[in-house]
Formats: sequence, C-alpha cells, structure tokens
Amino acid sequence: MNASGFGLFDPALEKDSCGVGFIADIKGRKSHKIVQDALTILVNLEHRGAVGADPRAGDGAGILVQIPHKFLAKKAAELGFNLPPPGHYAVGALFLPHDEAWRKDVMDTYAAVAAQEGMTLLGWRDVPTDNSTLGETVKPTEPVHKQVFLARGPTVTSEDEFERRLYILRKTISGILYGKRGRSVAHYYPVSISCRTLIYKGMFLADQLGAYYPDLHDPDFESALALVHQRFSTNTSGSLSSG
Repeated sequence: MNASGFGLFDPALEKDSCGVGFIADIKGRKSHKIVQDALTILVNLEHRGAVGADPRAGDGAGILVQIPHKFLAKKAAELGFNLPPPGHYAVGALFLPHDEAWRKDVMDTYAAVAAQEGMTLLGWRDVPTDNSTLGETVKPTEPVHKQVFLARGPTVTSEDEFERRLYILRKTISGILYGKRGRSVAHYYPVSISCRTLIYKGMFLADQLGAYYPDLHDPDFESALALVHQRFSTNTSGSLSSG
C-alpha cells in the first residue's frame, strides 16, 4: 500500500492522453498500403480523442508521412511545373486566410523570403478537401489549404542543411506575418515545411482525416512510414489550425 491506500496505483497520477500510432516498412519500401494502414490505426485510436457539445467536432487529428514524391510530381506536372529529385525540394503545407488580399500578401512573402534564402519558389497547389463530415461548429474556422514547393539553392549540399534553412525561412516568414497581424487573427499557420516529411491535419475526429483529404487515398501517395495522432485536450479552445 502507498500513502493513499491504493496499492501501487496513485490516483493523483491519473490523466488522459492523446492517442499516437506509428507504422513503418522495416526495409524502407514506400507504398500506399502504409498510408492506408496508418489511417486504420488512427480510426482505432478514436477512443483516445475528445469531443465537445458538437459530436462531430474533435480535438484534432493528423498524419505525418514521408514526402510522397510520385504523387506530388504528378500533381506538379498537372499544374505546369516540374519537381527536382527528392531531397532537392521542400513542400510547405499551409493553412491560409480566406481574405484574398491578405492571402496574396502571405504568398508574396513566401516568394520574397525564399529568394532571400537562396531558394526558388516552384509553384503552389490548392489541396482538395471535403468538409461534408465536419461538425457545424468547426466549419466556420476552416482555412484555405495550400502547398508551396521550394527548390533548394545550388550552394546547399545536404538535406540537413536544407532543413535548417527551411526552419529559418519558416520562422522569418512567421515573424513578418505575425508582425503585420497578430497570431490570433492572422489566420495563417504553417503546418509543416520540410524536404523530408509532409503533414495533413486539422480539428478532426479520427475518422474525418481520411474523409477530408482525398490526397490520402491516391494510389501514388506513398510512404515507408507514417505517424498518426488523435488529440485529447479539453482545457484549450480549439480552431482548425490548432489540431
């Protein structure tokens, strides 16, 4: 017995936690099945998430994968630009404002800072979404989803160096934008910017992530690993950008 009289269990340590799952091909072989299995894992973690008064409004869910080069190269070609080999370009997943003038300012800032950092902005992609499964309390906070593609400069000789420069780029851009409009009203959020990984997330329940992003069901969307997360946090005020 411990001092509280509950044997080895101390109720003072009782807590609720997020649900996390990870899957990988041990030989590093990329496949779409890894992504499918990760979404299945996420659905099986639904009991680790929390909901509010709106039963279709979750605390948040997401998936991290390796950059799906085959899929993105196909989509880039459809948009009229070509991607360099893997490791020589980065993808930024961004939540952007609905205000067109402010959104253009954000996009122009990316072009300017990328040039300052010796990178080339290759193009933008609108990420397709389907909000039919979202709760009505979540839809008003739904952002514009875009991906930005950045090629590393000729003086960058490794992925590690590229990642460091991308971190600087992200922090520089956030500083500029949040200096113009406060973080809480900017309606801008960089989900991920990397030459290695890509994140899809939002204020979802576990089953809503795959339904919201059709990209995740394309056979060419491949990864050798996937990390999924079902958020549990009842002590914060949520919006889609905080999932």
